[in-house]
Amino acid sequence: MLGLGFKSRLNQAVAAVAMAAVICAVPASLSAKKKKAAAPAPAAPVAEGPKFDNVVFPFPPAVPRLKYLDYFSAERQDVAPEKVKEAKKSSWMERMAGVSDDNGKNKASKPRFQLLTPYGVAVDSKGLLYVADTKVGAIFIFNTENDETKFIKNGSDAHFRAIFGLAIDDADNLFVTDGVAHHVVIFDKNHKMVGGFGDQDLKNPCGIAIDEENRFIYVADVDLDQVLVYDADSYKLLRRLGVTGKNHTSTVIGEFSKPTNVAVDKDGNLYVSDTLNDRVEVFDADGNFIRTWGKNGDGAGDFARPKGIAIDADGHVWVADAMLNRLQVFTPEGRLLMAAGSFGIWPGQFEAITGLTIDKKNRIFTAEQLLGRVQMFRYFTNDEAKAEIARREDEAKKRAVERDAQKKAGSGMKLPDAPPVPQAAAPQATK
Repeated sequence: MLGLGFKSRLNQAVAAVAMAAVICAVPASLSAKKKKAAAPAPAAPVAEGPKFDNVVFPFPPAVPRLKYLDYFSAERQDVAPEKVKEAKKSSWMERMAGVSDDNGKNKASKPRFQLLTPYGVAVDSKGLLYVADTKVGAIFIFNTENDETKFIKNGSDAHFRAIFGLAIDDADNLFVTDGVAHHVVIFDKNHKMVGGFGDQDLKNPCGIAIDEENRFIYVADVDLDQVLVYDADSYKLLRRLGVTGKNHTSTVIGEFSKPTNVAVDKDGNLYVSDTLNDRVEVFDADGNFIRTWGKNGDGAGDFARPKGIAIDADGHVWVADAMLNRLQVFTPEGRLLMAAGSFGIWPGQFEAITGLTIDKKNRIFTAEQLLGRVQMFRYFTNDEAKAEIARREDEAKKRAVERDAQKKAGSGMKLPDAPPVPQAAAPQATK
């Protein structure tokens, strides 16, 4: 109906323009003898929806470090408005007999698949966004530029039971954890299933991360309370981090209670969301414990079920909190830098945020299970923040010079030079 209405309004506008052209072509002597045509009624203002192109963190006037861009929740709807007018309304007898056009054969739109409980998110080298939806039982593949959507479907492309974590290597091979099937499934860059591993080792795998440099694959198992380390080429189990058999009660440093997600930094260090212990634990590439931070609470730097975890281009550690519905950003040592988000449905707000990833274009993707959506943000790096600070300082200096010139011109007196504008401290880059 929207398409038909727009087409009708367009035809009316074209007719109005044509009539105006005819009137303007009439000689002035003739038009003067006729009554002046009444001016057309002004068109009703077009209602505009809310705009979210300025949702940033931290809030102005601070230099922004995170900006909302878009969200994804369902495949693009295929609508053909012209076919709606041609559709023939059938009788109730035809509908009961099953011969009606209303049975879906000639409908103008097809049913859309929508996200229900998205969890794992990953991005390939082409910028395509992959989202694992546990309830739908499929992997959505969103083109972030034009909203086109493809799928890796259960039953036709693979046999999924309960998919959670996603990871993509440098060759665009996709790794998918299946918690009920107790293994990891592998797809090549053409989305063809080529293998898997972990059937003999895993119990309920969740988050997964790949260390391309050291050739490790890390898989967090929430039932075993362990992180399993595999060889990225042979898929052979190399070692286990953590101790199993304690029924999620261990609070010992270096052990876990339902670890859900993992991330690797450029130095090969492993970061683990120790979810029930409300902390992050860090290990080196050899599996040695390095440090931990976090505790249960709702204050700055606290956690209440940390889940998604990712590392940005500057080495900052981003943690998604499923109960506090916020993102927190830390240094690798655990010092809080920024918090973003709150509970709600608007851009920059979250409801049960679980999945988190950061791609090479500095885009951040967050998956929310209660709202069934993935939000896309832009991260501004340390260098970009420093450049913005320098730009603002230059503008402040120019305004100061202009004010001094106006004062001198107005008073006719020569005023002393204004003191230099104090330099604002730029954010220090962290390693």
